[in-house]
Amino acid sequence: MDLSERKKKILCMAVEEYIRDCSPITSGGIKDVTSLNCSTATLRNELNALEAMGFLKQLHTSGGRVPTAQGYRYYVQHLLEDASASEKELDEVKDLISSKTSSLNELVSGIAKIVSKATNYPTVVMLDGVDNLVLTDFKIIPLLEDKVMVLIGTIAGYINQTLDIRASYEDCTNASNYLNKHFKGETIGFMIENIDALEEGMHSEITAFENVVNGLIDGLKKLNSQRILNVRREGSAKLLENKNDVESAKKVLNVLDDENKLSSIIELEGKGDIEVTVADENESCSVVKAPIKLDGHQLASIGVIGPQRMDYAGIASALKVVIDNLNNLKGE
Repeated sequence: MDLSERKKKILCMAVEEYIRDCSPITSGGIKDVTSLNCSTATLRNELNALEAMGFLKQLHTSGGRVPTAQGYRYYVQHLLEDASASEKELDEVKDLISSKTSSLNELVSGIAKIVSKATNYPTVVMLDGVDNLVLTDFKIIPLLEDKVMVLIGTIAGYINQTLDIRASYEDCTNASNYLNKHFKGETIGFMIENIDALEEGMHSEITAFENVVNGLIDGLKKLNSQRILNVRREGSAKLLENKNDVESAKKVLNVLDDENKLSSIIELEGKGDIEVTVADENESCSVVKAPIKLDGHQLASIGVIGPQRMDYAGIASALKVVIDNLNNLKGE
């Protein structure tokens, strides 16, 4: 629905003021916080029109107005048209990414922690593209007590696995050489799909260390099928601070304990870099989400969840920083 520039400005201001302090907006309040050159009566008429169009609602006959789900959605659509990365509170993201951490889990979990801390809302990371990671190196090391450590190098850092397998140093070295020879530069998905065919054609070459190779593939298959990787609850307590939003906060916190619901909420719909779902009055939560991409390939989805009255602009800026910096990380 097309709105005049004045109506757009009034609606966005109404949403932002309500997000900030949970206070219904009035014509006098709009006049105080905007530079619109019009009378209070004109502003009152504009608020009436926005209410009639379904963007605002009046809680009490003589009270101010608050945004509806439709109003939030219009605000978010307007917001995402001009989404920009604000690096004021997120220099840590650059440091984390540029350090090329030695662990994939540390990288993804670190991003989730930083975003949750910066936004003051719970943050969830869901893996949905491990098979896209390009392999750069394999290191297989025998440990004590019949265990083997596997370090699988990717652009996102190493994936660590410990296998309950007895293997000699020679077998581990041969397995590392075999995997580097056939799969360095390929994706994890390619390796999983083609390892069986290679084993059949080169059985004599890998007989001595096939347990190591098979254990590694089983571990990668489990990782690839894993969904929720990390749930950061920083900001959860803050949701309960506002007495007007306690019930909404409780719904959000309940979702954090339900992996199936989380997976459904964080699943990307392919609309763009940043996607926003605004909760209706009867839905559990709103979510701002984005893909985590490395070297042009999607690795995971990150989502920040909260009540309908959440800081969409601040969250979108935080995720924009993550997206922009990850997109600049290239394989070597």
